[in-house]
Amino acid sequence: MGSVKMSATFMRRALAALTAIAVLGAAFELFAERHWRSPQQLVPWAALALLAVAAVLLLLKESRGLTRTIRVIAGAVLLASAIGVYAHVSANFTMGSFDQSLDGTWAGMSVVSQYWYALTKAVGNAPPLAPGMLAQAALLVLLATFAGSGTAATESRHRRAMADAD
Repeated sequence: MGSVKMSATFMRRALAALTAIAVLGAAFELFAERHWRSPQQLVPWAALALLAVAAVLLLLKESRGLTRTIRVIAGAVLLASAIGVYAHVSANFTMGSFDQSLDGTWAGMSVVSQYWYALTKAVGNAPPLAPGMLAQAALLVLLATFAGSGTAATESRHRRAMADAD
């Protein structure tokens, strides 16, 4: 049973390390883009701070309360990420009517085509999938909460069963 617990601990630490790398990469990207010019642009910074806290919490001794806290953090970051993707696509969509390369054709395009242009950044400057980096890191954190879930309870039941067998 010790090897199962050790591999669960290793998995949590590895996922925490990957989360930390993702946080640093996303922070560099936000810094390079000077992504702090409005209150709305501070949301991903707060999400990164939450992810950093979650990565540290993953290194602590596993408990139900701690696991629940980490999962709530991951959920909040996933929500922020989804809102970020929506905000970026919406900003690009709005820019479509101002794009001179599409002068006269934007209004005649189907809404699906317009949103495709916005999603693929054919119009606008906002990177639509950049907030997805937050989601990826949040999913790493969430996955880490399942690494070894129930290991302590399983070991305890196993010990009781062995004691009862004696």
